Amino acid sequence: MPRQARIDAAGAVHHIIIRGIERRKIYRQDADRINFLERLGAILQQTQTECYAWALIPNHAHILLRTGNVPIAMVMRRLLTGYAVSFNRKYNRHGKLFQNRYKSILCQEDIYLKELVRYIHLNPLRAKLVADLTELNRFNWSGHSAVTGRIQRQWQNTDEVLSLFGRRKSVARKQYVKFVMNGIPAGRQPDLVGGGLIRSAGGWEEVKAIRKSGIRLKGDERILGDSDFVENVLAAADEKLERTYQYKSKGYNLNSVIEKVSELLEMENIDLLGGGKQSKVVMARSLVCYFANSELGLTTVELSRRLNVCQSAVSRSVIRGKEIADKEGYKLF
Repeated sequence: MPRQARIDAAGAVHHIIIRGIERRKIYRQDADRINFLERLGAILQQTQTECYAWALIPNHAHILLRTGNVPIAMVMRRLLTGYAVSFNRKYNRHGKLFQNRYKSILCQEDIYLKELVRYIHLNPLRAKLVADLTELNRFNWSGHSAVTGRIQRQWQNTDEVLSLFGRRKSVARKQYVKFVMNGIPAGRQPDLVGGGLIRSAGGWEEVKAIRKSGIRLKGDERILGDSDFVENVLAAADEKLERTYQYKSKGYNLNSVIEKVSELLEMENIDLLGGGKQSKVVMARSLVCYFANSELGLTTVELSRRLNVCQSAVSRSVIRGKEIADKEGYKLF
């Protein structure tokens, strides 16, 4: 069965779940966790991606992110590829480090943001890495300690999380800790990671009752939210897919994008192959990469091969191209 496309949008909140292949450890020692977090922090700041919660477990990780100026897929590709290469080199191993694709669930913010912060930050307790809330408060490998103020992490947005619990930080922190403590008895909550149907209906029993009454619910395993939210997200995703399909059906390709960028920048015979550093060539390459990636659906791997530049350079070009297009008001077709 073909796997479904990622769903993303500017400002969307995603619950990311990463698992080691065959449930193997993806962190063997604290140095690995530090390596992972340094990479994560650098990429989040470069892409203006907000992080609200995270937890590192030996064989998996949870991260709660809000899409910034690049798609979450690109953020995760850079993070996981870079970390896997360094991990394999360090331990002289070969092959995949992570199990298939990471799981990404687009979440309805107003209903689930607080719940997901709590769920993710309680993961070390559920995994028995800490014995109780006191130990969790001192645990270095989750975002909980940053929200409580024990550790400062510039790339973690604790202010927005605390704003959900009160205006004054001191009061908000106490309310946050109380909220986390009240969630301990709930244990594992498959509804928060399974995606699919209405969660705000009151649990699966309530969902079943609604189904029996004949009310049809819209669900999708990539989305966590009520039926209206799921419908709206899928409609927006279908609109983008339809636009990409229309472009391709009309014969638009990478050469078409290059021609359009040449027209926009009033340049003739743009040579984008290789690593030319002239400012206008860099600008042109950035726009081409951005439009080809966002509108035609060409991957950074494919663009890297077609333009004869490394994938990391293409990823940076996509980010730069979006900034240029937004600032100048450039459109593709």
